[in-house]
Amino acid sequence: MTRNPVQALFDWKVRGVRWIEIILAVVVVALVLGVYVAKAAAARESAQIAQLEREIAETTQRVRLLRAEAARLEQPGRLETLSRTAGLAPVEMERQADASALDRLVPLRAPAPIAPVVADAEAPGNATPAASTQPETAAAAAEEPVR
Repeated sequence: MTRNPVQALFDWKVRGVRWIEIILAVVVVALVLGVYVAKAAAARESAQIAQLEREIAETTQRVRLLRAEAARLEQPGRLETLSRTAGLAPVEMERQADASALDRLVPLRAPAPIAPVVADAEAPGNATPAASTQPETAAAAAEEPVR
């Protein structure tokens, strides 16, 4: 009697159990473990999504509160009251400049350049003359009127 080689593989037994049943049992166990791992990962992702949604809700609430606070702080009546208590007033018409008067305005002077400090090789503790003129330049710049 000639047997089909495939049939012979299915009939091969190890200690009374066909090898194909052993392979199928291993595959089923691997699938069960795979489903368990996938379910655990999905639960972790779900918890992370819930945490992110809570953070988004908190951030949205904070943004709404900050916008309301900004609107309250920018109220014209409140700003006017604060400016009056600080001694501020609207700019008078004589002090306003139109576009044609811009050429006549004097630009601010640029600050005097600061000379680099050169270290003396013989006496490291001594200051150079360039360094000693720095405070004078800064003092002269501070005495100039600002326009």
